[in-house]
Amino acid sequence: MSDTQHTIFAKASGAGQAAVAVIRLSGPHTDKVIARLAGRLPAPRVATLRRLRCPDTGETLDQALVLWFPAPRSYTGGDAGELHLHGGAAVLAGVSAALVALGCRPAEPGEFTRRAFLHGKLDLTQAEAIGDLVAAETAAQRRQALRQADGALSRLCEGWTGRATRLLAHQEAAIEFEMDDLPTGLDARARSEATLLRQEIARHLDDGGRGEKLREGLSIAILGAPNAGKSSLLNALVGRDAAIVSARPGTTRDVVECRLDLGGVPAVLADTAGLRRASDDIEQEGVRRARARAGSADLVLAVFPADTVPDEETLSLLKARPDALPVMTKCDLAAPPVMPDGVRPLRTSARTGAGLAELRAALAAAAATRAGLAEAPLLTRSRHRAALVEAVALLAEGEAAALPELAAEAYRGAVLALGRLTGRVGVEDVLDIVFEDFCIGK
Repeated sequence: MSDTQHTIFAKASGAGQAAVAVIRLSGPHTDKVIARLAGRLPAPRVATLRRLRCPDTGETLDQALVLWFPAPRSYTGGDAGELHLHGGAAVLAGVSAALVALGCRPAEPGEFTRRAFLHGKLDLTQAEAIGDLVAAETAAQRRQALRQADGALSRLCEGWTGRATRLLAHQEAAIEFEMDDLPTGLDARARSEATLLRQEIARHLDDGGRGEKLREGLSIAILGAPNAGKSSLLNALVGRDAAIVSARPGTTRDVVECRLDLGGVPAVLADTAGLRRASDDIEQEGVRRARARAGSADLVLAVFPADTVPDEETLSLLKARPDALPVMTKCDLAAPPVMPDGVRPLRTSARTGAGLAELRAALAAAAATRAGLAEAPLLTRSRHRAALVEAVALLAEGEAAALPELAAEAYRGAVLALGRLTGRVGVEDVLDIVFEDFCIGK
């Protein structure tokens, strides 16, 4: 991706034809480009109606609202502008060609947000949150992305980085300025602070991946014997005929997936092959995939029909996954049998709709627990988790180091690992603390 010396543009509104289309510009020549297109530059941050003209022929391209955002008070932190055009394809093509003729180039993916980061308007976690906000499909995803864009995770990480930087500075001071009049026990205090910081970060890491699950969606697998009503249950939950329903056992050979919104938590609901000794190679592969999905799913629905007790495969599944939700299907066709001890299923009927509301409520409650809707800030990407795992390991290494120099090197690595979350850390931060806390050299 190029530097910030070019003036870039891109369509900022949604894909497809609409009444209004927005083109965003940013770069050092934005003011000149807007002035050439619109005749003159509008007042900063005031939407102004202007006639846009081709710079070569003077032909009218559109009558549009023009906005001008001089640096640094813009999204990118540099000079920026917006053209609110009529949404026709010919209008967009004509204005885009005019912008290229004036020396602009089309922006690369994420380039506006990258410039905002480079100009200090956003840190890396906030930049990622902008992407998550654009991609949000549910209210819970939107709320999580807004919290992160507002700096909730940034503030937490910056607090940790500040503490790690301070303990590094104290350790460095104990090494470099041991002959100066410094407080005693700096090395021991640094190691004690490293322990507290490591434990705090480790507790935050022990969250079950809730932030990632909310961002990416939960995986829910429907498992059970052939003809247990799994496909009918999936169709009833998603409200459409997504899976083939047949009285013939073994109809479902592959995993059939559908997306579902569970109280704001996105989920992928998967219908799987019936669990039994398969009769052919294709069904064997389907059963293998069903078992694999049972092992990897965040939540399992163990399904069996009302005209029989759960079979051995289903009981084994409930034993292997104590968090599995037992679901009795076809309750409109038969009186339920006496259940084995400990099995208390939700009774449902895909035909009549009985019990489906209760099942959706149970799924939403389970999803909320696994995605941690009430908890903030959460780690939302594997990048965040990897950086914190590395920081914890380095802090532990510093605590156990035999020499102060080795401890300082470990703490320096921890500072860099934490700094990667937000993209903001530097040597000057350490120096500032050294001289600020101890006034060395006056």
